[in-house]
Amino acid sequence: MHDATLRNRLGQWLEPSRRSDVPPFMVMDVMAAAARIEAAGGHVIHMEVGQPAAGAPKTAIAAAHAALEAGRIDYTSALGIPSLRARIARHYRDAYGCDVSPDRIVVTTGSSGGFILAFLSMFEPGDRVAVTVPGYPPYRHILTALGCEPVLIETTNETRHALTGEALLAAHRKAPLKGVLVGSPANPTGTMMSREALAGLIIAAEDAGIRFISDEIYHGLDYAFPAVTAASLSDHALVINSFSKYFCMTGWRVGWMVVPDVLVRPIERLQQNLSISVPSLSQIAAEAAFDGAAEMEEIKHGYQENRRILIEGLPKAGLSKFLPADGAFYLYADVSDFTSDSFEFAKQMLEQAHVAVTPGLDFDPIHGRSFIRLSYARSPDEMREAVDRIAHWLK
Repeated sequence: MHDATLRNRLGQWLEPSRRSDVPPFMVMDVMAAAARIEAAGGHVIHMEVGQPAAGAPKTAIAAAHAALEAGRIDYTSALGIPSLRARIARHYRDAYGCDVSPDRIVVTTGSSGGFILAFLSMFEPGDRVAVTVPGYPPYRHILTALGCEPVLIETTNETRHALTGEALLAAHRKAPLKGVLVGSPANPTGTMMSREALAGLIIAAEDAGIRFISDEIYHGLDYAFPAVTAASLSDHALVINSFSKYFCMTGWRVGWMVVPDVLVRPIERLQQNLSISVPSLSQIAAEAAFDGAAEMEEIKHGYQENRRILIEGLPKAGLSKFLPADGAFYLYADVSDFTSDSFEFAKQMLEQAHVAVTPGLDFDPIHGRSFIRLSYARSPDEMREAVDRIAHWLK
């Protein structure tokens, strides 16, 4: 009896915190369901996850091998290996014609680590931070876990699903915002903001005292027009990027931030305490990845071909409505002609056609029941087979 009472008390003490009560990242659940089909002998075409089919650049692999052969893999500075920070700063000069001091570069554990550091350094519990829908789910979920309030702003066809200064200020007038986060190219839509649109949004935000965060993880994967970095438009914007997408280094978990001068030391202190430093082997590989740009451009050309296959093939298969696919490697398709439940639609597509896609509910709790996201980061042959499977399934 005593033991049972003690176990009950321990169970109460070990109840999860309210801040941990965030929704699952649904794409991970889809991956698990696809893995079960594959374990049973099925062949699934993976269009659910934003994971490049290609591996890291050969230059990165060679640098990692050399580092392992040399022996010790130690802690680094909390802000990152100085030579990597300098190389990232040079990247801004080469790619954007933008001078960024290496002192403002912070190496992070993927973009995910960057979001945590950015939110902790910029916001207090209870602060309201605007994010767009449809949008990347962990924006909302991380903010919630940290005690902030994500404020969802819907985007529309009229603005090519980009947030405008007018929409931001309208939300700010309803209740004050402390920050705003946007991505271009965006996940899940693949849409991009022009220089004029991004500049106008930054000006509107800063004039209203709203702190600006730019997610640029899909930079380099731009097809309609060149991507613009917020770092070229404001020294006060905080930029988050990663080696995961363009450089195909998802599992290496290494990214970076460009931060305002005033936030460098606070973020350094946070990093010292939260993770000490980013894995040094990943940093060494990341620095060498910049020398593999030619290899990465070939992979990008493959994405462009995949994009063409889907844009031309999906309407013939029955999926004719999707948002402008300016960049990244996603199509966000309207499936309202077939369903009012994108979760069930994606589930049936996986079970019956063995094509894995992500339900729009993951990205948009308001209208996501009418959309699915398809990733085209795999091979062209797989994209052609996916179109054929979807066409047969929808008949």
